[in-house]
Amino acid sequence: MVRVGIVGAGAAAAAATAALDDAATETEITVLEKSRGLCGRAATRRRNGIVYDYGANYVKNDDERVVDLLTETLDTEGLVDIAAPVWTFDSDGTVSEGDDRGGRKWTYRRGLTQIAKRLFARTDATVERETRVETLLRTDERDGGSDAGDWYLADADGGRWGPFDVVLLNPPAPQTVDLLRSAEWDADVRDRLAEAIDDVPFRTIWTGVFHYPFELDRPYYALVNTDKEHDIGWIGREECKPGHVPDGESLLIVQANHEWSVDHYDEPHERNRERLAALAADLLGDQRVYEPDWTDHQGWRYALPEDGVARDPLQLAEAEGLYCLGDWVAGDARLHAALRNGLEVADRIADRG
Repeated sequence: MVRVGIVGAGAAAAAATAALDDAATETEITVLEKSRGLCGRAATRRRNGIVYDYGANYVKNDDERVVDLLTETLDTEGLVDIAAPVWTFDSDGTVSEGDDRGGRKWTYRRGLTQIAKRLFARTDATVERETRVETLLRTDERDGGSDAGDWYLADADGGRWGPFDVVLLNPPAPQTVDLLRSAEWDADVRDRLAEAIDDVPFRTIWTGVFHYPFELDRPYYALVNTDKEHDIGWIGREECKPGHVPDGESLLIVQANHEWSVDHYDEPHERNRERLAALAADLLGDQRVYEPDWTDHQGWRYALPEDGVARDPLQLAEAEGLYCLGDWVAGDARLHAALRNGLEVADRIADRG
């Protein structure tokens, strides 16, 4: 029996949990998630009969193993492809064809969070939501007398979870660094690992959600800013996702660029929504966009990693039974990269027995 503790219930953690549950090695898995939801930034909300993915937009079919996971391992009911292309725009707001990003763009009729929900549902793992882990602890001796030591996780309410043979850390890199630096773990690799992870740069994204009681007639699903010089980085039309928005309505997901998001992150939400709606109206050339009939928002302080992490400290930590996983470990801010990384981490844990 391998006892596994996982911090965070993002896409990588969900993939790792499912793969470990399927492995030949018997496992006992406990997942501790600080929020009420699953799948991290692959997040979905519902309002007034509308489904919208307000973080990650879709999952690509760029990895064969992830394709098998979504189309063979998991139930494909409700799995849909976004047929319309992605176009581009520059700092002046000039819109152009030419970036359809290739391949499939998958989501679910019930939203991207279905990935984690379906992965966890096929396992015997214990998933504890609204449980914020604050401290990572390493003992000198393993329960039963071994010299290897055990891992424990302490939460914000004073709960203590464990013992675990291995622990997986799935939060964004900056939050993983905080856990490591506060850890009760007397080992040189702890500081080396924390320093390596602290070097991973992240982009901040402030997202506005805007609903309209009319259709926006455009030949594209989304626009992406290619030169990173516009205040908007991305606009997606959720009505292009089958099952998300009723006919005759529109819903825009407007993601500000990093600089704008950092500058306005702590300002009043209502004012930020007004600013983004105005920017979107100018970019789309339709002043009706300035006046949505309802709005929503989400700030992602640690949204997208812009690089990966050095491998040597990760490998040294894994020898001690501590694994990091997520898109920032893969070095690619894509949902399929996070899923693949979770599967690979599970392989290495299964191999150690």
